[in-house]
Amino acid sequence: MLLIYNRPGFVEELTEAEREALFGEVDAIMRELTESGEMVGGNALADPSGTKTVRGVDGQPAVTDGPFLETKEHFAGYLTVDCESRERAVEIASRWPDIRFGGHLEVRAVMDEAGTEM
Repeated sequence: MLLIYNRPGFVEELTEAEREALFGEVDAIMRELTESGEMVGGNALADPSGTKTVRGVDGQPAVTDGPFLETKEHFAGYLTVDCESRERAVEIASRWPDIRFGGHLEVRAVMDEAGTEM
């Protein structure tokens, strides 16, 4: 799974041409992954301003606004890919255009019926 993190609002700071280029790159990567059969699924997430976080406090659930205090990045979306290797997943993540604008992607295996045997 490729977990996408970026800075809220960065897309609005881009020019129209930069936005079109960014979304064009995303579309090209998604098309490539679909055509190669590596794309399993994925979604962008809504702006974090409406997020609620539930934590345990003294054994009871406590609900707060937002994902984190004073965060500069947020979890923006994810892609699930089925690749031959972890290196291929890193290659895909390295091409994701958000990284040029201060974002980052986390590459992590998904546990399945095999449990912790990965």
